Amino acid sequence: MNSVNLIGRLTRDPELRYTAGTQMAVCNLTLAIDRPVAAGAERKTDFPRVIVYGKQAENCEKYLKKGRLVAVEGRIQTGSYTNKDNQTVYTTDVVANRVEFLEWGDRDQSSQQASRPVSNDPVPSAFSSIEEDIPF
Repeated sequence: MNSVNLIGRLTRDPELRYTAGTQMAVCNLTLAIDRPVAAGAERKTDFPRVIVYGKQAENCEKYLKKGRLVAVEGRIQTGSYTNKDNQTVYTTDVVANRVEFLEWGDRDQSSQQASRPVSNDPVPSAFSSIEEDIPF
């Protein structure tokens, strides 16, 4: 079984590119995920790389930005390549099957604009004010 579930914050804005042959969208993300630690111990953080494909990749680039909280469901994939010094570099990535936006909005909006403050405007004359708790 190869299954991964992660919740973390993006360490930078998503990077979108398209493959040469099939023009499939590929988005790279890096998450910051705090490890559980004992009380009083130093906090530790992991930074897994996540690869997202297709329409979901385009949505990640459009709606996510650095600092946003996301949940990722996917699988671990290992690989290797030879760098410019002719050394083999081994990689471990998470290939996402599903990315859930736990905080989101257009990337162009600031976080203050995305969450609208409650208005203190007076109640219009055609409506009446409710002073009780609403059960929903």
